[in-house]
Amino acid sequence: MNNDQFEIEELIRKAKISNDADAVNSVAIIGAGIMGQGIAQTIAAAGIEVLVIEKDSDHLETGKNRLSEDIDREIKRWAITTSEKKAIFGRIKWSLNLSDAADCELIIEAVDENMELKKTIFRELDKIAKEETIFVSNTSTLSLTKIAGFSKRPDKIIGMHFLNPVPKVPLVELVKALDTSNETVAKVKEFAARIGKTAIEVYEYPGYVTTRAIVPLLNEAMYILLEGIATAKDIDTAMKLGYNFQNGPLEMADMMGLDEVLAWMDTLWKTLGEPRYRACPILRKLVRERKLGKKTGEGFYQYDVNGKIVY
Repeated sequence: MNNDQFEIEELIRKAKISNDADAVNSVAIIGAGIMGQGIAQTIAAAGIEVLVIEKDSDHLETGKNRLSEDIDREIKRWAITTSEKKAIFGRIKWSLNLSDAADCELIIEAVDENMELKKTIFRELDKIAKEETIFVSNTSTLSLTKIAGFSKRPDKIIGMHFLNPVPKVPLVELVKALDTSNETVAKVKEFAARIGKTAIEVYEYPGYVTTRAIVPLLNEAMYILLEGIATAKDIDTAMKLGYNFQNGPLEMADMMGLDEVLAWMDTLWKTLGEPRYRACPILRKLVRERKLGKKTGEGFYQYDVNGKIVY
């Protein structure tokens, strides 16, 4: 696609969007970590303007650079073009000020699984956002109803649990809190379809569907490794070839971020009290050593500069 064709398509896209009064046309994302980056890329690729907000310049620059590097790797694999990258980055703005989200129609919180942090963010957003703005949390284990209790607009609070890598996984879990309105659900479901996601509606419960189902599998794979039954590579190979998994459980955990996986396990263990959610000691050891998986270059595997496993 040459520059003239690109500019024409952009004008057509903006004209179509402006004619749909009910469509979400501006989105803010709080947090530029792995999930925030993936969500931003997905939304921008669908032709929607995105604002990404971080707490400091170091985290913001890291998020921006990692997103650029991830897309560059996709370009090398011919999965995306340089023109598409230009279009995606052209729709993403980066900021250090929460107040810049004041005019956005949808605000997505994608920070760490920390209730106090989310409490602070939602209370601040309440002060600056428009009355009709919908607040979304990407939490995977925390109580959405409790999060909604921090806001003065509980009817406009909903969960969108994206899975990593966000641009490639076509699923999102829509989580309705106690007071979430049907109108909010309908609007966010339409938004999910617009960004290419199939939305499933789930009742609020720790772990929902995907996290609750995958955590015991990851944990058991870690115990198999800890007990010396097989190597990480052979465990993953067994699950990929034996059960047609795209990625083995240990590779999957590295991709998710081992600190995030540990946070999920700890929350489910404390909330549900079931042994299958009690984190394997090898996971705690890796997190203590800051070997958090792909994002730090080492976890259950070691990774090169291109994010590929080094055997």
